[in-house]
Order: sequence, then structure tokens, then C-alpha cells
Amino acid sequence: MSGVIARGLNALFRSRWGIALVLAVIVLAVVGVGRLFSDGDAGSPLAGLGSPAPAISINPADDDSVVSSEPPPTPKTSPGRAQPEAVAYAFASAWVSHTGVTSKKWLDRLVPNASTDLADQLRGVDPAGVPANRVVGRPVVEAVNDTLVNAVVTMDSGRLSLRLVAPDGHWLVDGIDWEAA
Repeated sequence: MSGVIARGLNALFRSRWGIALVLAVIVLAVVGVGRLFSDGDAGSPLAGLGSPAPAISINPADDDSVVSSEPPPTPKTSPGRAQPEAVAYAFASAWVSHTGVTSKKWLDRLVPNASTDLADQLRGVDPAGVPANRVVGRPVVEAVNDTLVNAVVTMDSGRLSLRLVAPDGHWLVDGIDWEAA
């Protein structure tokens, strides 16, 4: 009798249909045991974990995007005064005009378009250390607000970044930064 059972199990586990039948019986047994121990409420969450969906607590009307739907600010210039692009170009042209001049003469060329703070910082700077020799592009100006703009001027050996301020509508360069090409 044990030989017949052994041959039957051996044949059962050698065929695909036999293995499929055994797996189906195991799955049905697990499901049956689960239903036997459940309280019969099929809609309740498992182990009292609560809702699987997260609670949304933000207001969809709040705009938290990086891109603003408002138009960019327009720089304000007093009547008769130069626009920020012109001031940036004039400053950059004077900045690269550094060969064969004294420190005082070079600074005197920058002062009309520089703030008092920047002029004080540039006092005593050796113009021979300026890393560019000519302006090769027009300033690209980006308004931060109506009294502050950033301008980038392309030079022969890099880019000159300028910060321009105009608290009273008169644009002046207040900060400079150099980025070599």
C-alpha cells in the first residue's frame, strides 16, 4: 500500500498539472484559514492600520511654483538718466580700458557709473590686474525689482557680472564679479 502511495505522489510531482494542483490546494487552504479567523467584515483594513491613502492638507489654491505668472519687474529710471544697459556697457568699457593708465586715471573713468561704496572698494586697485581687454557683447540685463538689476557683459576672456542699483532712479554699478572663460 505504501508503494502505491509513493508511486502516486512521485507521478503527481513529476507532472506540471500535478504541481499546479498541489499549489492550488495550498492557496485554497491559506484563504480558508484566513476566512476562518477573520471577523467576517471584508471592508475593514488589516490590523487596524487606518486609511491607506494619505491625508492631503494643502490648499490647491496656494501658488508654490517657481515660475511666476506675474510679468517681470520693470527697472525705473529717472527722466534724463541712462538706462541700466547703457550704464553697464559704459562701466564695462571703462573697466577694460586699463592699459597704460594709472590707478587714479582708471578709477576716474569708473566713478561716473559706480556707487560710492564700489568706488571706495576699487580705490588703489592696480588696473593691470584686469583680466580682460575688450567688450565683445552687449549687456544682458535681468531685473530683480524696479531698483535692482543684474547685468552680464561678455568680454574677450570671460564674463563680467554687474549689480546695478537705482534707489533714486539713477543707475549705478554697486558690485562686480568676474568669471573667466
